[in-house]
Amino acid sequence: MKLMLAMSGGVDSSVAYTLLKDKYEIIGATMSLFDGAKAACEEARAVAERFGIPHHVFDFKERFRHDVIKSFVNSYINGETPNPCVVCNKHIKFGVLLEAAKSLGCGFMATGHYARVEFDKGGGRYLLKKALTAKDQSYVLYGLSQEQLSRVVFPLGNLDKAQVRKLARENGLDADKPDSQDICFIPDGDYAGYIKRYTGKSPESGNIINKTGEILGKHNGIINYTIGQRRGLGLAAPAPLYVTGKDASSNTVTAGVNSELFSSRLHARELNWIAFSGLHETLRLHAKTRYSGQEQPCTVSPIDSDRVHVAFDSPQRALTPGQSIVFYDGEAVVGGGTIQLTVDN
Repeated sequence: MKLMLAMSGGVDSSVAYTLLKDKYEIIGATMSLFDGAKAACEEARAVAERFGIPHHVFDFKERFRHDVIKSFVNSYINGETPNPCVVCNKHIKFGVLLEAAKSLGCGFMATGHYARVEFDKGGGRYLLKKALTAKDQSYVLYGLSQEQLSRVVFPLGNLDKAQVRKLARENGLDADKPDSQDICFIPDGDYAGYIKRYTGKSPESGNIINKTGEILGKHNGIINYTIGQRRGLGLAAPAPLYVTGKDASSNTVTAGVNSELFSSRLHARELNWIAFSGLHETLRLHAKTRYSGQEQPCTVSPIDSDRVHVAFDSPQRALTPGQSIVFYDGEAVVGGGTIQLTVDN
């Protein structure tokens, strides 16, 4: 059986090969997504040559620019804080790359993600489940469809990072290569600078206000701020102030004390359901609102076909429009969506 392995040249995808090599006929593939990705492509090619497998580099720069970067920039300009990895997984890595795998006769595609896929015979659906260890990446995979899940293999779902590095050493691989950090196309982490270069424009300054609308000071462009931010506000106040909201339509940033960052309810849009085809009743679930966050108990109710109302059992800090909210039932990812707004308690 033929399988395409998405290769980055890193530890995870290399160890994935060692776990799959006796089960599949493997070809390697690497995506070229943005200028500056050449070194990573060469690293992956060198690893493939060492394994003695064919290696393909797919130039998806235009699709990545349109589907991921443009969406990222527009979301920031509209006052949100987006999660581009979720968009990339849905449209690029498990979208056009998976289609490329099919065109090369590969029935399956594997990646080095820490997650699991199982088929539920009773429900007749593919389920996305958390990795069995703390290194779980199911949060960024909630957008995958049934078709995509039916063709993906996650060989690292039962392992933690220490076990993966141990396997790398046993197979003579570079076990100490650091994990990639931050957003791949903005390696320096300067999101605002990137957006300025992308648009060719400097963001407009505007007012920093409090929750009653009183002007507290000036900001230098809403793209420079995110919910929960404390540093860089330039405001003198008797208690520390944080960014509690952003409004692109009025070009304002709202600041308040820490207690004003907490909310128990939100609306989410752009939903993708994995455990079932659609939500038609209120459910008790757990939800994560950021990759590094902890699951929190909540009640999820449908508003319409593409929006839900989420009520947490206890107030959550810095719920951020544009970020992903992912729903869990035990080990299984039920689905997820994009946080649209918080609702006053």
